[in-house]
Amino acid sequence: MPLFLEEVTQLVLESGRLQAHADHYEVTGPLPALAVPTTLHDTLMARLDRLASSKAVAQLGAVIGRTFAYAVLEAVSPWDEPALQHGSRQLVEAELLYQQGVPLQAIYRFKHALIQETAYQSLLKSTRQQCHQQIAQVLETRFPETVAVQPELLAQHYTEAGHTEQAIAYWQRAGQQALQHSANAEAIRHFTRGIALLATLPDTPARAQQELDLQITLGAALTATKGLAAPDVEAAYQRACELCQQVGETPQLSPVLGGLARFYIGRGESQTARELGEQMLSLAQRVHDPAGLAHAHITLGNALLSLRPWDAARPHLEQGVAFYSAKQHRSQGFFTETHQGVIGLRYLDRLGISILWRCSRAWGARARGGKERAGGPAEDGVDGVGGRWSHRARTAHPIRRRDAA
Repeated sequence: MPLFLEEVTQLVLESGRLQAHADHYEVTGPLPALAVPTTLHDTLMARLDRLASSKAVAQLGAVIGRTFAYAVLEAVSPWDEPALQHGSRQLVEAELLYQQGVPLQAIYRFKHALIQETAYQSLLKSTRQQCHQQIAQVLETRFPETVAVQPELLAQHYTEAGHTEQAIAYWQRAGQQALQHSANAEAIRHFTRGIALLATLPDTPARAQQELDLQITLGAALTATKGLAAPDVEAAYQRACELCQQVGETPQLSPVLGGLARFYIGRGESQTARELGEQMLSLAQRVHDPAGLAHAHITLGNALLSLRPWDAARPHLEQGVAFYSAKQHRSQGFFTETHQGVIGLRYLDRLGISILWRCSRAWGARARGGKERAGGPAEDGVDGVGGRWSHRARTAHPIRRRDAA
């Protein structure tokens, strides 16, 4: 049954002029001239208005969310427990809320999103902002386990409360958490919300640094969702590159260049990717950064591999794996921070290892071809190195050897 008809029927039943029987209703007296609302919003408002004091409970619950716990409602409500339980029970009996669990540990859910929206919009904007701020602060202080699991709730409440800086921090945290769980579409939404809020703040070095962090992680999530060559991926990393210039000397330039290089490899523009890889290598050598060297060598090796100079690609890929396989880099969290993990660890896993395997197979095929032509054993330099290289890559990679960490 459409929600509008259902709510109008409930409005008539709540008038007290009908008596329910097993299979029908009976009119108990003359029906007054009821004003039938013309819209669903008016119908829902009329039902809320009939609930008197329970309406305020519905409004506060609507600010918390479509689903909310009694414990949170009690923590932010100005009413004593008997009044709060009465209001909650009345909303459940009116079938505006569904209840799961016993009252003091209950979880409530609005029957329909439009019911929540109607109750929410019936509050003044200033009142809603105050409620959002209070809810966010209560969640932080009294429900840390909820904050740890659902930082996006804090982000939403601080956004609606107008506390932009706190909201951005929680959107970033929510995006990173989603990224770690491969929930890339959610991560994109969270990072995008954070970036949009950043645009409302004054242009300062701190803002540029925070946007740089967000753009790098957004680029990683977009790559995982839309592919290496998606225009949105290029836009995220190009913006990150601009921010690197604003920030100045920063170690984040290397993963940004790596993200752009992967984009151009996906587009088939391997020469541009090669130039970016050379920039990465020069930067890592200048600052003596082993992690950056691993990333740079593998990026440059992959670009060269796409350009087909096998002999030039091989030493870069070998050196990249050698730097990456050093035990101290794993113990220090090499490529395990949020953006480094996605741009580095996934990059090595998806591109580095597969590239090494492709390279060893290609060299092996060349060596076998030479052996067949010469009628004798192939030189160890190509086939043997390929086999040892693949073995080294498999045993060095932390995903395949977690017990070695």
